[in-house]
Amino acid sequence: MTTIQGKNFIGYTLSSEGEKHFKAYAPATDSYLPETFHCATTGEVDQTMALAEKAFDSYSQVPAAGRAAFLIAITEEIMALGDDLLERASQETGLPIARLQGERTRTINQLTQFAELLREGSWVEASIDTALPDRTPVPKPDIRKMLVPVGPVIVFGSSNFPLAYSVAGVDSGPALAAGNPVVVKAHPAHPGVSDLTAQAVVRAAQRTGMPEGTFSMLYDDGFEVGTALVKHPASKAVGFTGSYKGGMALYRLAQEREEPIPVFAEMGSVNPIIVLPQYLKNNAAQLGKTLAVSVSLGAGQFCTNPGLVFITNTEGLETFQNAYKAEIMNTPSATMLTAGICKNYNKLRGETLEQPEVSSLAISTVHSEGENQAEASIALVSGQNFIANPKLHEEVFGPFSLLVVCEDTNELQEAVAHLKGQLTATLIAEEAEVTAYPGIVRQLAKISGRFIMNGVPTGVEVCPSIHHGGPFPATADAKFTSVGRHSILRFVRPQSFQNWPDALLPDELKNGNPLGIFRLVDNVQTRESVR
Repeated sequence: MTTIQGKNFIGYTLSSEGEKHFKAYAPATDSYLPETFHCATTGEVDQTMALAEKAFDSYSQVPAAGRAAFLIAITEEIMALGDDLLERASQETGLPIARLQGERTRTINQLTQFAELLREGSWVEASIDTALPDRTPVPKPDIRKMLVPVGPVIVFGSSNFPLAYSVAGVDSGPALAAGNPVVVKAHPAHPGVSDLTAQAVVRAAQRTGMPEGTFSMLYDDGFEVGTALVKHPASKAVGFTGSYKGGMALYRLAQEREEPIPVFAEMGSVNPIIVLPQYLKNNAAQLGKTLAVSVSLGAGQFCTNPGLVFITNTEGLETFQNAYKAEIMNTPSATMLTAGICKNYNKLRGETLEQPEVSSLAISTVHSEGENQAEASIALVSGQNFIANPKLHEEVFGPFSLLVVCEDTNELQEAVAHLKGQLTATLIAEEAEVTAYPGIVRQLAKISGRFIMNGVPTGVEVCPSIHHGGPFPATADAKFTSVGRHSILRFVRPQSFQNWPDALLPDELKNGNPLGIFRLVDNVQTRESVR
C-alpha cells in the first residue's frame, strides 16, 4: 500500500508541519479520511519559490531529450502506483473506478504526447534569417528566433479531474515539457490523490536527474497559499481550471503585480446546443436520448456539459421532449465531487426553476446509494423569456440543462446572439440547413472555441487539432488551449538571437539543424526538411 504523507512537498523534501491543517473528505459516505494535510506557511511559499527560481536556470537548459525522459518517467511512476491511486481518487471524489481508469490513461497519454513533441522538436518554431553582408544600403544581420520557457509556473489543481487536470495534468505537463519548474497548489477536494501523484513526479525527477525545485506542491484549504503564489515575484505564469469567480480573482491578482503575469484560466461554459427544424423532424426521438446521456454524464461535472439546448416549436418537438424526459427520469442519481458542489448545484438549479416562466420538464426518479447525490434534471423556458432574463444564461454546474423553445428560427437566432463566449457550441442540423441559416452559424462560430456539428460537447479528444479554450468569459485568453500539444504555447515566449556565433546558439538554431526551421535566403522564405 502506498503511503500518503499528508504534508507539503517543497522541492524533493517534505516540509515541517504547519499550524493549519485539514482532512480529506469522502463525498459518497459524507465522512472524513484519517490523514491530516498541513496548509503551507508563508515561509514555505517563499522557500518553494526560491527553489523553483533557482531550478529554472538549470532545468531550462536540460536538453529536450532529457525533459522527454523525465515526462516518461512520470508516466511510469504513476502507473506503478497501481490501484492505490484509483481507489484513493474514488474515495475522495465519488467517481467510479472505471471513469478514473480512463482519466489515468488520458493523463499518461498527455504526458507521452509531450515527450514525443520534445523529441520531434518543431514546437519551438525555430526560424533563421541569414545575414546578407553585401546588402545595400546597409548589411542585413543574422537573426534567429525560437520559443523559450518563461520561468516558474503556478498550477492550481481542478476539482473535477483529480488526475488529468491536477498535479501532473494539462497545465503541469506542458509547463514541464517547455522547461519551466512547476509549483502545484493541490486542490483540497482530493489531497490524498494529489499527494500520491506528487510523490510519483518527485521520484521521476530524482530518477532522471532533474534539478531540485523542478517540481513542488503545497496544500491549503483556503485562498492564502494560492494568493501568495500568484503574487510572488518569482512566478511567471498561472494555469487554472475552475469557476469564473476564482479565475477572475487570480487574473486580477496577477495584473496588480509590479510585473504582471499571464493567467491561463478556464472559467466555465454552458456549451449551447442548437437544433435546427429539419434535423429535429427527422431525428427527434434519438436526439432526445443522446442529449440526455450527455447532460447527465459524470453527474454533469464536466466543463463541456451542455447546459443550454435551443430548439424550435416545429414538427418533432413533442417526440423529442418525450424521449428527453424519459431518458432523464431513468438516469440514476450520482455522487458529486464534494458536499459544497452538491449543495451549490441544488441551489443554482432551484434558483433557475424559480425564475419567471421556467418550468421543470423532468428529474431523475432513480436514486443511487450514497450521500451527496445529484439528480439529473431538465427545465423548460420560451425563447423570449430566455432572452429577457440574463440569469438563465449562467452555468449550473451539474447534471442540469435548460431547454429553450423558440417560436421560429428568427427567435432562435436572437436568443443565440445573447450568449457570451463558450468552450464549445454545437449545431444539430441537416447539411442543407447550414447554408440556409448562415446567421445562426456565424454567431455560434464567433462565441465558440470548438464548433461541433451533429455531436455532443462532452468528450475532449487529446490531439494536435483540439482547441479547448474559447472567447471570454469561457477563458481568460481565447488564443490558447489547455488540451493538446499546442497548450505548451501558454508557457513559452519568443526570443531572437542576433549575430551569435553558431557554436554558441541553442541547438535548435544552429546551422545544419533542419528541424522545423524556416530560413530566409536572399530574402526568399523556404521551408527546410522537417523530420
